[in-house]
Amino acid sequence: MQLTQTLRRTAQIFPRRTATVFGERRRSWSETANRVARLAGGIGAMGVEPGDRVMVLASNSDRYIETVFAVLWAGGVVVPANTRWAPAEHAYALQDCAPALFMVDQDFVEMARKLPGVEPGRTIYMGDDAQAGLASYESLIADNAPLADRAGQGQDMACIMYTGGTTGFPKGVMLSHDNLTMATMSFALECPYEQDTVFLHVAPMFHLAAMSSMLSYTAAGATQVIAPRFDPALVCNLIATEKVNMTLMVPTMIDFVDRYLQAVPTDMRSLRKMIYGAAPISEALLQRLMKSLPHVQLYQGYGQTEMAGGVVVLRPEFHALEGPNARLLRAAGRSSPATEIRIVDEKMNEVPRGTVGEIAARGPTVMLGYWNKPEQTRAAIVDGWLRSGDAARMDDDGFIFIVDRMKDMIVSGGENVFSAEVENALSRHPAVLECAVIGIPHAQWGEAVHAELRLRDGVEVDEEALNAHCAELIANYKRPRSYNFRKEPMPLSAAGKILKNELRKPYWEGRERHIA
Repeated sequence: MQLTQTLRRTAQIFPRRTATVFGERRRSWSETANRVARLAGGIGAMGVEPGDRVMVLASNSDRYIETVFAVLWAGGVVVPANTRWAPAEHAYALQDCAPALFMVDQDFVEMARKLPGVEPGRTIYMGDDAQAGLASYESLIADNAPLADRAGQGQDMACIMYTGGTTGFPKGVMLSHDNLTMATMSFALECPYEQDTVFLHVAPMFHLAAMSSMLSYTAAGATQVIAPRFDPALVCNLIATEKVNMTLMVPTMIDFVDRYLQAVPTDMRSLRKMIYGAAPISEALLQRLMKSLPHVQLYQGYGQTEMAGGVVVLRPEFHALEGPNARLLRAAGRSSPATEIRIVDEKMNEVPRGTVGEIAARGPTVMLGYWNKPEQTRAAIVDGWLRSGDAARMDDDGFIFIVDRMKDMIVSGGENVFSAEVENALSRHPAVLECAVIGIPHAQWGEAVHAELRLRDGVEVDEEALNAHCAELIANYKRPRSYNFRKEPMPLSAAGKILKNELRKPYWEGRERHIA
């Protein structure tokens, strides 16, 4: 299949249905498909050939969705740029993937003009106003005839998604048309969408979760409402006014939305389904969400960019606060139809059920590899199995329980401590707003368990109280030996994950051994 085939089909069978809602702009599917074909014509007229990379640096908008499909339609490879990167990181990605064309909106155009490798004559401006020397997005649509679809297919590369780059420079994950098609179709079998779906985009569109959503809900002919940025008031108001019935959020967003709803009750009755993932969620937050929005069906999706999306799903029936399924609230879910999952040891041998090992995935959703990094590709994909770097166990019914990132495991006095387990215990204390557990140097034990905490406004708690709280939940060797109470928020990646390497740096600075 071609990824663009879904857009052609949707425009054919739902021509008058609203495709996108962004601010005051509303466009139908027939209008969207026509604009995509004309924009593809403009991209082709600027010299983009099949296989060429096109980098996109922009905030969420309806034009972002059109751009993704137009680049594919022209035969190009989409390279979404992380909007939270520093100029040096953008410069690295530009040099790494050598895009034939650069597309930028009003929020990043000034930065883009200063980046090495961004040529004005090879840049399309996605904003409403005019920018000297840059091709106008809307003018390209107006001035070019629709291009016949020349998108790749099958194992042809569709996009390069740069990973968060929490250690060293980011890696470009190469995903094919088949990767993304199989991932979205497989997830849809676990999380079906209805004909009247109104989906709200909240996650940043450079992230794979949002990319998968725009592909999935285009195939469904759904109406896609786009929030330009994450703001809990904006999100809740969009759900209420646009009658949104489905969305995807990362746990950090869910926490902000839940706290907003406690302060400002908002009509959320239209919301029927919510997908969450991309970062670990605490059991305490999940329980709060289920009580705040009891009518909403919840789906957890676990996956990685290298897996082309969510390949493990926890369905609504396994989100239970009591009864036999209550134990599954801590599970990530079971493998989706297109992906085979194993828990393996360091030699890639499958471990017995209930034993902690590393998640490995095999199937048509596994990436083509890392762009220009053959050695790292060989290290990541072993005999067709993708090594995830995530520690987990699988029970006798195939439910997968994520324990931690393998690299986030703390070895203290010869005991393995998984930080996620400690974080889950701490997060259940009512005073704790957010927490991150890391290993810091210790002369006797090698590493000691340390907690970085931010408390809720107006609430105080001391180390003694937290130790007493943890004593009821986890073994003594797992409990934090030190705490740092922070006023400022945790450093976050663009995907909403806490950057633990940034938290570790002050403690490991100047030492030969570093945990990263």
